[in-house]
Amino acid sequence: MALADTLQAAWYGKGRRPWWTLPLAVLYGGVSSLRRMLYRHGWLHSERLSVPVIVIGNISVGGTGKTPLTMALAEALRRHGFQPGVVSRGYGGTEQGPLLLDDLPDPARVGDEPCLIRAAGTPVAVGRDRPAAAQLLIDAGCDVVMADDGLQHYRLQRDVEICVIDGARRFGNGALLPAGPLREPMARLATTDFRVCNGGEAQSGEVPMSLQGDMARSMADDHLQSLEAFRGQRVHAVAGIGHPQRFFDSLRARGLEVVEHPFPDHHAYRADDLAFGDSVPVLMTEKDAVKCRPLALSHGWAVPVRAVLPESFLDDVCARVAKARVATR
Repeated sequence: MALADTLQAAWYGKGRRPWWTLPLAVLYGGVSSLRRMLYRHGWLHSERLSVPVIVIGNISVGGTGKTPLTMALAEALRRHGFQPGVVSRGYGGTEQGPLLLDDLPDPARVGDEPCLIRAAGTPVAVGRDRPAAAQLLIDAGCDVVMADDGLQHYRLQRDVEICVIDGARRFGNGALLPAGPLREPMARLATTDFRVCNGGEAQSGEVPMSLQGDMARSMADDHLQSLEAFRGQRVHAVAGIGHPQRFFDSLRARGLEVVEHPFPDHHAYRADDLAFGDSVPVLMTEKDAVKCRPLALSHGWAVPVRAVLPESFLDDVCARVAKARVATR
């Protein structure tokens, strides 16, 4: 974690960049450019599914809000008469797949984000072979496939590309990994269909998105309670996501006295991780809560959030999917 913290600080202007990251960034950029070229010219095989494909991802590492956006889009597609399904690599899980998730998936096996999406009522398939996993969704009756965190997965052809941007941190120093936080150069943005800005100020050509949540759900009995009830209270805030500070700041904005407990993204929790030695409420993201439920936290609370987006954007995506569906028939 010490190295990760050093790199994160350098990426976002809070520390010096290690000298050795620069030659590695040049090497990384060359390999990724070659890979894109091989797919573009057909020298590496990409697969076309029999249904429209929406890819949601980012060009930077860390959490940008892809999963809440995926869930919001799935709901919008259902309102427009589609039957969407989500394909995921299943990061943080052990499953190689392909596997269609059941109603009670194990996050240790299939990953936390797929479990969260499945709990919201959307079919999910995981696997290293994403085209094969996506076919499971199609066989199950899905007529649209959404690829969560699939922007760099060029093996799967796509009809709509959506890049999610962290509106607060943006792109850091603008350098490629490991000298900076970028998976692909900034020029990649111009090739996507939509650029969604989560928080901060959306720039020209970007779709504004905010994550909103004003309730907490008890992990003991599932009853709901307003976050306002915790105002002025000291709480332990747990976040094992790409950008934990966003969660901590959102609680402070509601007047809570936050004791921060950041963990690595996709962290596998143990009981001693949450043994803080007191009975102070423990608030965590839903993504963390799906993994912590077996720990039986009597004073644990999950804080669900929803992505709020312009209806015009959701309608536009659905219209493009409808057009792509006609083309794939």
